[in-house]
Amino acid sequence: MVQFKSALAAGALLASAANAVTPVVVDGSDFVNAISGARFQMIGVAYQPGGAAGFDPGSGVDPLSDEAVCLRDAILMQRAGINTVRIYNLDPEIDHTACMSIFNAAGIYLVLDVNSPLPNESINRAAPWESYNEDYMRRVFQIIEAFKNFPNTLGFFSANEVINEESDPSVPSYIRAVTRDIKDYISAHSERYIPVGYSAADVRPLLADTFNYLGCELENSTASKMDFFGLNSYSWCGDATFEEAGYDILVEEFSGAHVPVFFSEYGCNEVKPRTFTEVGSIYSTPMSGVFSGGLVYEYSEEPNEYGLVVINEDNSIELKQDYLNLVDQYAQIDLEALTAANGTATGLEAPICESSMITSNLTNSFDVPERLPEVQDLIDNGVGGTWPTGVAEVSNTAEVATVTGPDGNELTGLELRILAEDQSNLPGENTSGTDGDGGPGLTKPSTTSSGSGSSQTGSSAASSSKVNVGAIVLAGLTLGVWAQL
Repeated sequence: MVQFKSALAAGALLASAANAVTPVVVDGSDFVNAISGARFQMIGVAYQPGGAAGFDPGSGVDPLSDEAVCLRDAILMQRAGINTVRIYNLDPEIDHTACMSIFNAAGIYLVLDVNSPLPNESINRAAPWESYNEDYMRRVFQIIEAFKNFPNTLGFFSANEVINEESDPSVPSYIRAVTRDIKDYISAHSERYIPVGYSAADVRPLLADTFNYLGCELENSTASKMDFFGLNSYSWCGDATFEEAGYDILVEEFSGAHVPVFFSEYGCNEVKPRTFTEVGSIYSTPMSGVFSGGLVYEYSEEPNEYGLVVINEDNSIELKQDYLNLVDQYAQIDLEALTAANGTATGLEAPICESSMITSNLTNSFDVPERLPEVQDLIDNGVGGTWPTGVAEVSNTAEVATVTGPDGNELTGLELRILAEDQSNLPGENTSGTDGDGGPGLTKPSTTSSGSGSSQTGSSAASSSKVNVGAIVLAGLTLGVWAQL
């Protein structure tokens, strides 16, 4: 049985409630607000402070284990205009209530990977039949349990970049099997339906086949169809154009998509500092009519040099010019047009699976591996344990860490803005903080230089004293189970 390694154990229930964001659901090829129906576009960032060091199972440490760190980073994300965060590696044995509550108060959703880099905690691309077993699925279901009751849990990735030109041709069928099992577990044990999708590498020869295989409708396995599709793409470098980056090809390729498509990673760093001129294309027509936004890689600076901020050993933060450039680009988004309902997108349906859809070396057999009896037992009876019941009220909102801009000036007066009930974050919601000159701490973009790097998750963890978080909600979210799309 799982026992939480946090002072905020699920049994320590108090009477106060907390404002909560409205869950996001899938409607055709759009994410939408479950109550208002407004279209939701991801304005997001990948978040794995510490990388391998920040994910240390058994120690009580992962990216959402320290309230002070989460408050520090949520303030800077909210200030940037971010509304979605992706996290790759999490420990289901930790109570994440405090951090999830902080991000909820900031109006920030999370899309979470269910896997980890440890042995037997992800699909083996060379021999997927070996990794699909009871122990693997038990841990996957524990991740679901650990986050299902938070309203700002937007979705789960069943796999990340497992399909490539070296992977076994049968890998897609096992991704569908894992997706099926996750969706059936959610339907059996969650009070609301939470979307499940896949994050793909930008391997153009396999991209269409990957989307077609994972997204088509199987009459004998409807739950195995993905609910959304993420693409990790770094094709826009520096001041590229829409055509030079191949975005026109992506728009054409996904124009008939029947599930939401978004960049689950983007932000080439061959030119530094990054100017993020692709933001103007991602969040305007024709791309915004096909893509549901994207997630910049990544929040913290690591050896691969993709960070927006530098986290120092004393827990202080240095904002890179990349952060300021991204804020400037976000500020130019036409938010009203971005959230307008898309009637065409919501009327799309998945095609029936046919072998003719697959033209690469991926399997064209749609025989999804049969569910193991042991996994069925987990779905029927649950994984056991004590789990969080919902978000908590956040009482401390002031930034306690030292934050400096690229010019060396300290930003003071930074604080989390607790948004109103059902409100999600957007650029301009948080304008707190001034620098030593009395200004907002923003400087003009500096000159660029050449560089290179590769997409990966890794960094050095920060630690600090705890932030007091208020009472835990007495009951989980009760919106009802949403029908699978």
